Amino acid sequence: MILNTRHAGVVVRNIDKSLRFYQDILGLKIRSREKEEGSFIDKVTGIKKVCVETCKMTGPDDSMIELLQYHSHPANKPLVLASSNNLGCSHVAFTVSDLDKVYSLLKENNLNCVNPPATSPNGLVKVLYCHDFDGVIIELVEELEI
Repeated sequence: MILNTRHAGVVVRNIDKSLRFYQDILGLKIRSREKEEGSFIDKVTGIKKVCVETCKMTGPDDSMIELLQYHSHPANKPLVLASSNNLGCSHVAFTVSDLDKVYSLLKENNLNCVNPPATSPNGLVKVLYCHDFDGVIIELVEELEI
């Protein structure tokens, strides 16, 4: 059965713009970046004549997130900030070292924050939900020392 979690995939409108969020603000490192097209990726995605650019990014613990920009079949939906109770994948969560600092960076970059950093009732973590440039919910958690 399952050996581990490989990565979470996030479809974005523009990888370069998204890197401002995932790399510059959150500090993830680019592991690989490539364009994929051909019969294999057509079969995997179920989309004929697809061209998708991927950017795999890792955190300090080697956890991985994959950004995907579909050049051949872009999603032409209006930008909507995801709601936390949407069916399916709700959000991606990252542990950060200084949530107040990250919150300031998010605000400086005009990113939507659902809430300012909030301490959990048990006092173990500080948490905020925000949206990336494509409206995807990202949970940021700082583990507090007691």
